Amino acid sequence: MNSAIALGSPARFRWRWTWLTPLILLIAVMAGTAIGETSIPLETILKVLANRLWGAGYAVDRIDAGIIWSYRLSRAILAACCGAGLALAGVVLQALLRNPLADPFLMGISAGASTGAVAVTITGIGAGAMTLSLGAFAGAGLAFGLVVLLAHAASSGTGGGRGTQAAGGIILAGIAGSQLFNALTAFIIAKSASAEQARGIMFWLMGNLSGVRWDDVLLGLPVALGGLLICLWHRRALDAFTFGADSAASMGIAVRSVRGILITAMALVTAVMVSKVGAIGFVGLVIPHAMRFLVGSRHTRLVPASALAGAVFLIGSDILSRILVPGQALPIGVVTSLIGAPAFAMILVRGTKIR
Repeated sequence: MNSAIALGSPARFRWRWTWLTPLILLIAVMAGTAIGETSIPLETILKVLANRLWGAGYAVDRIDAGIIWSYRLSRAILAACCGAGLALAGVVLQALLRNPLADPFLMGISAGASTGAVAVTITGIGAGAMTLSLGAFAGAGLAFGLVVLLAHAASSGTGGGRGTQAAGGIILAGIAGSQLFNALTAFIIAKSASAEQARGIMFWLMGNLSGVRWDDVLLGLPVALGGLLICLWHRRALDAFTFGADSAASMGIAVRSVRGILITAMALVTAVMVSKVGAIGFVGLVIPHAMRFLVGSRHTRLVPASALAGAVFLIGSDILSRILVPGQALPIGVVTSLIGAPAFAMILVRGTKIR
């Protein structure tokens, strides 16, 4: 079931990805910067970058320079960070919980972020001191804390937190937390939002990259890189967890601490990304399965492949969201769902599964 990509030696695989990854990412970011309602030549993009980074002094139209630097380039980079982070979170949760349907929003983070964003935008919580992103991050953190407490209580009451019970407790707690915060979001919108506010918040809830600026990139980039490094550091532990927590413990892995570190790290990555761009579905669910089909289940290969594929997928989805409907940008979550749902159905038919 593995492709030829997965058949080479580990050393060859690492060498191939060492030079392929930056090249593919560069091409994707350049495409995300060039393609839109108004196409911009690659030469103009390179001149703007040279002017900004090295003070080259090329003559470039000021409008094009503003579009490239202040709008499209930062948007493409954050899309890459968000796609990589969500894909990594999906890889980790599917391995830790041994559930092929696990995704970054399983722990209620998306629902909590939505409630926080709605509370700040509609009810004015924070008295203007909190931005929408900060409110979303606070809501995501609150939801994750609640899910952790529920999961701990559930696992303690069903067998002392042993492998299967702990994983089941996390899943059930995530479902309960998501339902609670989704209900709170709906209640706030129904009670307090005007028609215009409801339309704006619904657009954000489906994923929106239009407001991205360099400040967002300066937060998203190190968070995505940190998540990647943590996953690579624990790649062998993730391999062990795919056979179950008891098997991982028999291999000398500190199950509780490693699981706690990985889940907390991925929760932080997801919370940051959702707070910046809203809830973007299917990235963390489909990309790990697609990459598992291409490169196999070993996390030495699966982690970098999923991060790269997630980044490229979300940049491509963002491009489509800007050009599918002339004169109007679609929520990026609509595009990822339109692509992700059929792709996931195809993967299911082909029989891909966690091993």
